[in-house]
Amino acid sequence: MILCTLCVRAEDSIKVSSADLQALMQRVERLEQAQAHPNKRGYVDGVSGATRQVPQDTTKRRFTVGGYGEVTAKHCFYSNNYLRYGKNPEKYANDHYGEFDLPHVVIYLGYDFGKGWSVGTEIEFEHGGTESAIEIEEEEGGEYEAEIERGGEVALEQFWLQKAFNRYAILRAGMQVIPVGGLNAHHEPTEYFSVYRNEGEFTIIPSTWHEVGLTFMGSTPNGWHYQAMFLPGLDSDRFNRKNWIKPGTGSPYEFKLANVFAGAARVDYTGVKGLRLSLSGYCGNSFRNTLSKTNAELDASAYKDVKGTVSIGAFDFAYKDYGVVLRGSFIYGHLSDAAAITQYNISMRKGSVSSKQWVASDALAAGIEVGYDFFSLNKKLAEKKQSFYVFGRYDYYDSMFRYDNQPTDMYAWCGRHRAAVGINYFPIKQIGVKAEFSYGILKQGTRADGTRGKIYNDEPQIAVGIVYAGFYQL
Repeated sequence: MILCTLCVRAEDSIKVSSADLQALMQRVERLEQAQAHPNKRGYVDGVSGATRQVPQDTTKRRFTVGGYGEVTAKHCFYSNNYLRYGKNPEKYANDHYGEFDLPHVVIYLGYDFGKGWSVGTEIEFEHGGTESAIEIEEEEGGEYEAEIERGGEVALEQFWLQKAFNRYAILRAGMQVIPVGGLNAHHEPTEYFSVYRNEGEFTIIPSTWHEVGLTFMGSTPNGWHYQAMFLPGLDSDRFNRKNWIKPGTGSPYEFKLANVFAGAARVDYTGVKGLRLSLSGYCGNSFRNTLSKTNAELDASAYKDVKGTVSIGAFDFAYKDYGVVLRGSFIYGHLSDAAAITQYNISMRKGSVSSKQWVASDALAAGIEVGYDFFSLNKKLAEKKQSFYVFGRYDYYDSMFRYDNQPTDMYAWCGRHRAAVGINYFPIKQIGVKAEFSYGILKQGTRADGTRGKIYNDEPQIAVGIVYAGFYQL
């Protein structure tokens, strides 16, 4: 009916070219299809918890384009010297430094072929570069070294092919995000208040964690979403004290070794308006998932029963309504055979990929943030979809929460509290301006004179950022 009416109006006008009429008809066709499928979306919702995927619409092929990115600046009122956690941290108590950065710039492209088949790709540029950098190595006396964090010049964060049989059963194969924890499942910069990704999860597990694997997922009409994944295991050679198992997802080779395997799963519930509750987990072995060996090769008697099983459990939630946004997460991880893996890594050859550091048997991270949108009090601003949040955030994390055969306070600096306050201004939904002041409070320990107290400098900083996240269908 809409099309007929427009055609009559076109005939009554003075002049309408065939090209103009054809373009008008195409616009009407797209409008009618949009009305027929008003809830088709190609990106993750901050509360719904649904995994981002190309919309499944068999009536018309669709191309999805989008991405996200951050432009940030910070000034740190503490030192970035690699010895700041050493025996004499007071030497660096008055040091400051600043940074300008592009932490993540991501381009997303997806296509719906119809009949349930779709493809998705995501290319990430970290820090405006190609994942190669000069770094100061703490474990090698502060030497400058060229580091390759992952094989290749850019990070292909996602590339998957998907077949949707129905809403209950979807199969996906390829490079995809492992949605363990709140941050991996909701890593777009518009989905958290801080200028940078929250330190806790970002420190102890990979972010954004992506692997080649096979996923079965789906959802129910009453608000349940589920995923189960099969993927290669981590590489225990690359574990370290500061980031626990996080470096184990990388590979210096042109392929990812799969001598051992792992599984991951996630369940979200969104059946209550404005609320998302999520449970996720990971389990897999990590030992011998490498091409390297120790100087003495591999002592079968010492390491024959070592598996290096990594077990991670996480809970996260989000609530958004009445101008309030509340988000939180808790993640706990355990590494079996941590002492044996530490000994194995320390004995590796100098040219190996191992950091040759102590690794914890247990690590944890917890965080919560709450913000209030003051623009929700103004009807005109609310109608324009503008937001102005004032927020507070608290984190506690420890990458060396438990470890064996070392003095208790040797790695006290790996655990800390962090408190932050700030603002988020969104002139439109897809673009935000952020500012925050944060204060990192390091744990107490035993001083050289045997007394208990603060032995490391606290870490205050101010940060600002401009962020973007948007996904569009063409």
